[in-house]
Amino acid sequence: MLMVLGFVGRVSAEGLGVGDPAPKLEVKEFVKGEKVAGFEKGKTYVVEFWATWCGPCRTSIPHLTALQKKYKDAVMIGVSVWERDPSKIKPFVESMGEKMDYRVASDVAIPVKKDKGDGKDEKKDAKEEKDEKDEKSEEDGGKMAKNWMKAADQDGIPTAFIIDGDGVIAWIGHPMEMDKPLAQIVEGKWDMKAAIAAARKQQAVKVALAAVRTKLIKAQQSKDPKAILTALDEAIKDTPELEEQLAPLKFRVLFQQKDATQVLEYGNQMIDGAFKDNVAALNFIAWTIVEKPAEDADKRILKMALRAAQRADQLAEEKRPEIADTLAKAYFENGDPAKALETQERAVKLGVGTPLEKDKEIKERLEQYKKAAMK
Repeated sequence: MLMVLGFVGRVSAEGLGVGDPAPKLEVKEFVKGEKVAGFEKGKTYVVEFWATWCGPCRTSIPHLTALQKKYKDAVMIGVSVWERDPSKIKPFVESMGEKMDYRVASDVAIPVKKDKGDGKDEKKDAKEEKDEKDEKSEEDGGKMAKNWMKAADQDGIPTAFIIDGDGVIAWIGHPMEMDKPLAQIVEGKWDMKAAIAAARKQQAVKVALAAVRTKLIKAQQSKDPKAILTALDEAIKDTPELEEQLAPLKFRVLFQQKDATQVLEYGNQMIDGAFKDNVAALNFIAWTIVEKPAEDADKRILKMALRAAQRADQLAEEKRPEIADTLAKAYFENGDPAKALETQERAVKLGVGTPLEKDKEIKERLEQYKKAAMK
């Protein structure tokens, strides 16, 4: 359960954010696509940070490709950061082919294998290797990680920055959530004042959450459900804006307590309120319920899971495989194997080219639904 609080790390009162001029584009090298030296007036750019080892990053790649095809005049740049082994960047990009059909750059130098020489340049090579290691060992990687991610208090990837035609950061967030903002920015319909206000509110919530983090973790470590719920309720009471961040943990604790009345009350409250437009949170509620339901699972709770999953799938425009997978399971647990099969087939299709393509459980569920639908 500690994962709900895990994202709380470095928090500063001021930093790079929505409404600020975008920092310089100082990548080490372009791995794919035409080089971009800077941001041109009148053009929209997306600078998305990812890494070869990051599963969610790989899942978002086909989505970025689809957005690049849709908005041909926008410039999408995937910047590899925090790589554990930079030598894997080029092979990975090459293996993706058309699935990763946008510009890709690296934040650090990509090592090149050298043939063994006669030893004359050994000292020079050793110095170059040391310099390279020093660069990689900086607190947050290269210049892009430092001047963009660290400056904006962004600790996780994938993270995307949308730069408007004036060279200003218009939006920061998960690339799977940027369809609507990108459309509005490209069309010149973006409300920058509202976006700045929302970003400031989000930062204030992050600061408040950091302030209560120690107390909440202590409660979690006690493994006492009552202590955890008390700590959560006190935090939310003191700072109501924290509820959207803490609600997933509270819901999971309530669900594990098997109090149907409280689960239904709080779950429906979140689905219709704070989580109404939050794809990830809606999916969390649904999956928490349907992942391993008890044989005597309350049908009302299963229906609530289906409602949450349907809403998440609708918000995702039926394009995200992990959301479709949850929805299919919700249909199945609600006694509709035919609809489960139809939805799972979509999940498998959408998962092609992403890490989910090799997910055995998704395929196992597909076979399970097929057998159930044939009965």
